Amino acid sequence: MNTVLAGLIGRGIGPSLSPALHEREAAALGVPYQYRLWDLDVLGAAAEDIPKLLRRARDEGYRGLNITHPCKQLVIPHLDRLSRDAEAIGAVNTVILDEDGTTGHNTDWQGFRAGFLEGLPEVACEHVVLLGAGGAGAAAAHALLSLGTLRLDVLDVDPGRAEALAARFGNGRAVAGHPGDVAELLRRADGLVHATPTGMAAHPGLPLDARLLRPDLWVAEIVYMPMETELLRAARAAGARHLDGGHMVVHQAAEAMRLFTGLAPDTSRMLRHLAELLDR
Repeated sequence: MNTVLAGLIGRGIGPSLSPALHEREAAALGVPYQYRLWDLDVLGAAAEDIPKLLRRARDEGYRGLNITHPCKQLVIPHLDRLSRDAEAIGAVNTVILDEDGTTGHNTDWQGFRAGFLEGLPEVACEHVVLLGAGGAGAAAAHALLSLGTLRLDVLDVDPGRAEALAARFGNGRAVAGHPGDVAELLRRADGLVHATPTGMAAHPGLPLDARLLRPDLWVAEIVYMPMETELLRAARAAGARHLDGGHMVVHQAAEAMRLFTGLAPDTSRMLRHLAELLDR
């Protein structure tokens, strides 16, 4: 089998664990595999150079690329086709390059959905509050609506972004709210999904008052570096069921690998790999 070439395009991605996560699982599957980082800062490239980078990847024999900030939307006009889910979400995080051209996918939503079902089985999700209307928030919103959420309150520091996300899904179940209303909304909600940078190593802290958490409110985190954020510690202290961001990152990576190789990665093994990598 020829070596599968894959990579990640984005800005400031030097600390990414994707190369190790992908290559460890590929080795376990017996697949020759190389995963390379294409950091825009290192390349001296702008986000608008994405069409040149796609051409270069094709010329160098890449099977696929993962796409992250700030290119998830910018890449779309330069692709030959989109999967139905990528079109619905309005963001692409995985591109397949083959004889038919370039196809954009979004595995983030699948990652959130699979991780949610795995880590928070059988929780009620009819009414959910979503903090953060960026790319991760949009993927989580799509996943939640697919799971039967009837009311999704979308909150963001940028009201326009929250309104745009709610309008994109256009079915009346996603509603833009104001961050100042979070206490009242959470009182009526089954769960909270956190999809902002707060809690990352470079952005420590809590995205909301910990006193708003309670035992019958589940909490799902998108941040995975660190795996245990201040929000998850607060959720545990409040007696709330909670889900770390590692489930989403592993399941989205596994789906991308499936698209790149045609094989089914072992997500339990990948979760162990991720935990080991984060402990370093």
